[in-house]
Amino acid sequence: MYSRKELANSLRALSIDAIEQANSGHPGAPMGMADIMEVLWRDFFKHNPLNPKWPNRDRFVLSNGHASALLYSILHLTGYNLSMDELKNFRKLGSKTPGHPELGSTEGIDVTTGPLGQGLANAVGIAIAERTLGAYFNRQDYSIVDHYTWAFVGDGCLMEGISHESCSLAGTLELGKLIVFYDSNKISIDGPVVNWFSENIKKRFEAYNWHVVENVDGHNSKSIFNAILEAKKNVKKPSIIICKTIIGFGSPNKSNREIVHGAPLGKVESNLTKKNIGWKYPEFFIPEDMYNVWNAQKKGQVLEKKWKDILKNYKKEYPKLSLEYKRRICNLLPENWNKKMNFFINELQNNPEIIATRQSSQKILSFIGKILPELIGGSADLSPSNLTMHSNSVSIKNNHNGNYIHYGVREFGMTAISNGISVYGGFIPYSATFLVFSEYAKNAIRMAALMKIQQIFIYTHDSIGLGEDGPTHQPIEQLSHLRLTPNLSVWRPSDQVETAVAWKFAIERKKGPTALILSRQNLKQFKRTNKELENVSKGAYIIKEAEKCQPNLILISTGSELFLTLKVSKKIDALGYSCRVISMPSSDKFEEQSKEYKQYLFPKKIKKRIAIEAGITDFWHKYVGLEGKIIGINRYGDSASGEVLFSKFGFTVEHIVKKIKLFLNC
Repeated sequence: MYSRKELANSLRALSIDAIEQANSGHPGAPMGMADIMEVLWRDFFKHNPLNPKWPNRDRFVLSNGHASALLYSILHLTGYNLSMDELKNFRKLGSKTPGHPELGSTEGIDVTTGPLGQGLANAVGIAIAERTLGAYFNRQDYSIVDHYTWAFVGDGCLMEGISHESCSLAGTLELGKLIVFYDSNKISIDGPVVNWFSENIKKRFEAYNWHVVENVDGHNSKSIFNAILEAKKNVKKPSIIICKTIIGFGSPNKSNREIVHGAPLGKVESNLTKKNIGWKYPEFFIPEDMYNVWNAQKKGQVLEKKWKDILKNYKKEYPKLSLEYKRRICNLLPENWNKKMNFFINELQNNPEIIATRQSSQKILSFIGKILPELIGGSADLSPSNLTMHSNSVSIKNNHNGNYIHYGVREFGMTAISNGISVYGGFIPYSATFLVFSEYAKNAIRMAALMKIQQIFIYTHDSIGLGEDGPTHQPIEQLSHLRLTPNLSVWRPSDQVETAVAWKFAIERKKGPTALILSRQNLKQFKRTNKELENVSKGAYIIKEAEKCQPNLILISTGSELFLTLKVSKKIDALGYSCRVISMPSSDKFEEQSKEYKQYLFPKKIKKRIAIEAGITDFWHKYVGLEGKIIGINRYGDSASGEVLFSKFGFTVEHIVKKIKLFLNC
């Protein structure tokens, strides 16, 4: 029988070997956290390596994702589909062991991590999802959703501001089944952190309303074991276990120094380290009987079978609820979803209203909320402005069976927490703020796109039209930033019908996030033929065709500028031109259409094209071409009413017609 230290050393050895083989990586954290990982995964972590997607498994988040070699090592040892050859291919192109853990690349990885602190926020979201889903489906004697969320964090994670945002909310929400291990080794890339990170972590987390287990020896299995027991006893608060560790534990010459953080030990030091910790085996070698000790497959099957037995009885007792649970965890929409949504869109088309698209969004949310209990979301303290609360909204703070999260002023934390809810499954999350403040959340937006997960970003107050709050609140470049993000679908609708189509698309899109860009000011609703209504979902369509002859000028617009563009087109038609007006609520969706449809909207022979949008102009060159023109805004706004600002920046019929006449030399 192997001692705990020997088992932990197997994690250290495999991590060292993988990093040496790659000649790249971060050995310090894996060597320092191996003892914690051994105790957690062998004694407490509920999982089944033969079914990594078992819904009631515990979740593990490695927020300090640079320690990925440790995670890959334990996945390999406990019996996941991760071979020794994959450990040997660490950080190599196409391997299942990329430099940082990636959702979808490796079985057993619950979330992509790497940008420090975001994994911690994701873990908060996962814990919210577990509790909320359990409150909806669990019944007396039938806890079909019942597990823990565990996270590893380092000094860097707790330095990042997102750790404050997410942990503050976690404490307020009393997420008692979230347990975080803080690898307190006091070393970061620049050296000892005492010079730039000196706060009292215990007091900080107590102020957040967390349960704190301090002074845990991160290299003593008994100390770690007892700390976990204590944390699990407190079900009213999330827990942080402060583990005192030595970075690069076991290395004779590099431990407790910054040089071990992000570079291989080197052949000589690797051998010295193995000798120092008593590891006598060759590189990438684990004795068979040690594999048997580590292997968690049989234990996992027993745990899952026990759960399935409960689920079987649950199905008999609550057949309708059981079917709903299955639908939710499989991320399927109700069978009548498409029919109901199409009927609703047609009703909106037949009952026009002059309202802001943020108001349209709220109306749509109220409708969707009645038929999709999995819809969960909130706003960064802007609910009355973003209009994200709907007729069926219930706060999760006082009702764990709720569907609304008051995130407070935490745009970055909100978005990353919502990412965690998404990766958990069973929910369709949305989050909201002003468009200009999407900047605060940008890296979490990027992570959602990178992970290809569903989330709906609601960004209101989409232009200078928001008015008197001034240039700090008026977005100029943000829309282009979002449009340039790979795998992020961006919609800027012009009225309630386009808003509803955008919402329908966002709900149905399962392989990436969607951003809805909505206005503060009221917008006129357009009349559409059945064909035009059908084409809205293609991302771009002809909203006004040339009346007398073939078009010789194309005007393109979105959102609040579309109505203005239509009025401009009539003035230009009177000059003898024949204008086609294209509404393009979503350029990325348009790019998915057939070559024939694209050429139908933008015939090659029509070189005169003008894009009109109240934002930065660079994005539109791909549609207007070298001979086209873009009417936009390439400077920051001013403090005045929206009407005054549109006039100041030239977004009036008269001014735009004048610019177009100069462009056309007429």
